[in-house]
Amino acid sequence: MRMLALFLVVVPLSTAADDYLIHAGQLIDGISDTPTQEMSILVSDGLITGIEQGFIAATESQAVVDLRAYTVLPGLMDMHVHLNDEQRPGYYFDRVRLQPSDFAFRSVGYAHRTLQAGFTTVRNLGDHNNLTVALRNAINAGYIEGPRIYTAAKSIATTGGHADPSSANSSIKRALGPYEGVADGPWAGAQAVRQRYKDGADLIKITATGGVLSNAKHGLNPQFTAEELDMIVRIANDYGFHVAAHAHGGEGMKRAVVAGVRSIEHGTFMTDEIMRLMKRKGTYLVPTMLAGQWVYEQAQIPGALPELIVPKALTVGPAMAKTFGRVFAAGVKIAFGTDSGVSEHGRNAEEFALMVNSGMSAMQAIQSATIEAARLMQIEDTLGSINVGKIADIVAVEGDPLQDINAMNRVRFVMKQGNVYRQP
Repeated sequence: MRMLALFLVVVPLSTAADDYLIHAGQLIDGISDTPTQEMSILVSDGLITGIEQGFIAATESQAVVDLRAYTVLPGLMDMHVHLNDEQRPGYYFDRVRLQPSDFAFRSVGYAHRTLQAGFTTVRNLGDHNNLTVALRNAINAGYIEGPRIYTAAKSIATTGGHADPSSANSSIKRALGPYEGVADGPWAGAQAVRQRYKDGADLIKITATGGVLSNAKHGLNPQFTAEELDMIVRIANDYGFHVAAHAHGGEGMKRAVVAGVRSIEHGTFMTDEIMRLMKRKGTYLVPTMLAGQWVYEQAQIPGALPELIVPKALTVGPAMAKTFGRVFAAGVKIAFGTDSGVSEHGRNAEEFALMVNSGMSAMQAIQSATIEAARLMQIEDTLGSINVGKIADIVAVEGDPLQDINAMNRVRFVMKQGNVYRQP
């Protein structure tokens, strides 16, 4: 009985019907700045087919979902996750002592928790062994439950850079190459992009500067030349990819924006000049303040992080929130992202409160995880809002998030593409 109970918790079966009628007490559609009350949403064959005022009567073919006591929203989107891993004690030894299959089995649980938290679409910005390519395919085929994944597969770095796999493994002395996601020079960058295409990636992730959690001294220095970045973005465009750029320090961040990346991830020490440049070019910031808060807290626990990482974590964490307020006030486009995997999977919605505490309104924060995230991904014609003709990704939370943003942590209903994965 105990084993059966565990199975039911970890892998609940979704429920599916041809037609649903959802009665929504309050509806936040993802686009409008004001919510509507007492609405009916019709879903058929995975699409939203109607939205009507009032609680209309169901037909014989419709399954009624009673969400009159809840706030209904579009399926949420997290633009920066790592479903392939999660920080925990012993994390820095795991890639030496564990097999790729160990990470694969763990990722199933991470994906499930993310979907149950109301996040029906994610960008996975960096993995190893193309794990999230396989995870994406397994979810799409219906073998396991999880969010819709757009994956960058292996991030592209320079030798010794933030995403160089050998930097975390002292047994690897030789320089790695484009196959492993390490590119020195423009043509190596082109080859690395093409390898990601061959591997089945959906987009490209680069590490334009050093990082906090890499076991290296520098977290801010630029790690690609302008020529390397220009080539990566140009070849990515040839293959229909957009480029997401991890960046903490100003110089590497500026080079990435000038080269034409679609988004800056973290953006910790963004200058006013870079904000103006991003606004002019339409570049998005994906802030990931939840990760900044997590590493700052961990850095104050003796032994929780390697010695080289502690000073970076103590500096970067608090700076993220300060920068976010300035970026928002400057009018730069912002899309929701958490860097979950640094923090615990399934707690993605905690980012909303950090955004509101740093100056955003609750509605703007919600829109950053719905229509703005969809615009970043250029999928706003099919996802990101509750409108007739769009894919039926719909969630509901207990309470009114416009009055208490922490209501976003109380997801009680999850529908993805017309299938119900969680009910009150």
